Amino acid sequence: MTMPTPKQIQQIFAPYYNAENKIWEGFSEKIQVRQFRKNEIIKDYDGVEKYLNIVAEGSAGLFVWDGKKDICINLLYESSFMSDYFSFLKQQPSGIKTEALEDCTLWSISYPDLNELYSRNETGLRIGKAVAEVMFLKKQQEQVNLLTLSPKERYLNLVKQRPEIFQRTPLKIIASYLGLTAESLSRLRKRVSK
Repeated sequence: MTMPTPKQIQQIFAPYYNAENKIWEGFSEKIQVRQFRKNEIIKDYDGVEKYLNIVAEGSAGLFVWDGKKDICINLLYESSFMSDYFSFLKQQPSGIKTEALEDCTLWSISYPDLNELYSRNETGLRIGKAVAEVMFLKKQQEQVNLLTLSPKERYLNLVKQRPEIFQRTPLKIIASYLGLTAESLSRLRKRVSK
């Protein structure tokens, strides 16, 4: 995949922040295109997140290890912002692994490059704030849903909001993301489809 154009970067950010074209030119100049094969580790457990990423093609998941198995804490598809954001902000290791769930192309901006863009002008800082807010709001809503909705409600929300993931992501990973076992998800899908 070729480097993203300023227009492509603007389209990703447009729902969250509207800025003039020269801002997106600055962002697109700092982007690195990184490609990963299906099941390839993007950032391993206890690694430091060096990039804020946009999923350009494919999908990825963020996982934690519970001592026996990976638990999926996030699923990300095209046009999603992706990062172990805790590690990225602190530039310290964390217990989160990022893995490509399909062949995956990321548009990545490094921590030093992002901070350099922020220092150029106030607009850069506002864009960074908008990205942080989007990532926070999405994660907070997922946590609230996990704690307050029944497994059936979480499943039906996912079907309604992101039906494509059932064709693109293994059911055991979807089950983990929903806080279920693969067997429970399979039974739930059968009950709902009747």
